[in-house]
Amino acid sequence: MPNHKQKIRLTAEQETLLITLYSRAFGCPRSVLDDQVSRDILEHIEYDFSHLKITAGTRLTLCIRAKKIDDYVREFLDSNPGSVVLHLGCGLDSRYTRVNNREAEWYDLDVPEVIDLRMIFFEETDRYHMIPSSVTDLRWIDTITHNNSPVLVVAEGLMMYLSEEEVKSLVLKLREEFPGCSLVFDAYSTLTAKHVKRNPLIKQTGAVIKWGIDDARAIERWAEGIRLKEEWYFIQSEEIKKLALRHRALFRLTGLFPVVRRAHRILYYTL
Repeated sequence: MPNHKQKIRLTAEQETLLITLYSRAFGCPRSVLDDQVSRDILEHIEYDFSHLKITAGTRLTLCIRAKKIDDYVREFLDSNPGSVVLHLGCGLDSRYTRVNNREAEWYDLDVPEVIDLRMIFFEETDRYHMIPSSVTDLRWIDTITHNNSPVLVVAEGLMMYLSEEEVKSLVLKLREEFPGCSLVFDAYSTLTAKHVKRNPLIKQTGAVIKWGIDDARAIERWAEGIRLKEEWYFIQSEEIKKLALRHRALFRLTGLFPVVRRAHRILYYTL
């Protein structure tokens, strides 16, 4: 961490980094997600977070999403200690510090301006690497050393910003380069992808939502051997029990309606 307050100026798109960062740091009970590194980063960023106008529901959803994906990574590393983890669209996420087993080879990837910002707060090691690249410029895959080790690919809060063609190209390239790898990402339904652009938070950041998927098994038809392992809904989270009563009630209410339950979920594949 820098030893002084780091002043930064962000574009509208980059503000999405702060939405997730602030939510992980202060958006939920620490019994759900205790992310001290994110809190430390915020101590060094001069920014008026009241401009973000993040609702409690959004903060909690982002925290529960992060916790569930952390759990997936921990389970994978428990079974494959010396594996490779690719964290695509990493932003300022501190997942590596939260789940690091000190044996895996870890790669965090994001566009160059985000990696430049990230390097202020994180240092590369012989097992931790940062790749400055757009995820859609698939040449970045050539920089990964995996030596036939098991590979887990994580893409949190990323796929909905890609077109279906870009998602498909990425999935098929991962399958080609790392056959048998695991892929975890969260996805919107097509209805959510269509209407979420009206969300004030999305409009404020200028981000563009491009892709949603209704039938998670449709991806299995993109190529032989792709298998859906789990389609996980937020209402399934055990962390909901740790929330305030009004928030527990809200999550349970949304779970009563399939169209709402399927609006945003986490998908886990073997490629």
